[in-house]
Amino acid sequence: MTARPAAAGATWRCDTASADATRSLGRALAACLVGGEVITLDGDLGAGKTCFAQGLAEGLGIPPDEVSSPTFVIRHEHHGRVPLAHLDFYRLDDPDEIEWLDLLDAREDAVLVIEWAENVPAALPADRLAVRLTPGSGSDERVFEWSATGPVAERALLALMRRS
Repeated sequence: MTARPAAAGATWRCDTASADATRSLGRALAACLVGGEVITLDGDLGAGKTCFAQGLAEGLGIPPDEVSSPTFVIRHEHHGRVPLAHLDFYRLDDPDEIEWLDLLDAREDAVLVIEWAENVPAALPADRLAVRLTPGSGSDERVFEWSATGPVAERALLALMRRS
């Protein structure tokens, strides 16, 4: 993984060179989580969002093969060291749907990971760790752009930056 220093204390950019490195980055973030964090994952199809979520789940003590893209189910619940709610907003475009379906309701000690969060930005919690994934120069390389928008997210991001 290649890391670049934080620009404003709450943003960061790093690269991974393979799917294994992407999962490893997810495991590293999991080690920094205590529950209550909201992580949004955005990027094109095939950008590595679910691969990253599998690594994060594994780091929380959840078998990674239990984690798949929840596109058709919208939300999967997983139980590990910290509960994980894995959501996918690919098919949603109305913030009222999220409220109506109560998708963001979770235990206070749970981590919420939301793929395709950019589809309904008005529905997202103010305090979140936003992660943008884009392809790198090689077929398995990924560029991660991180932004923390509140104190809980900033604590998690700074902890991850110290680990990397």
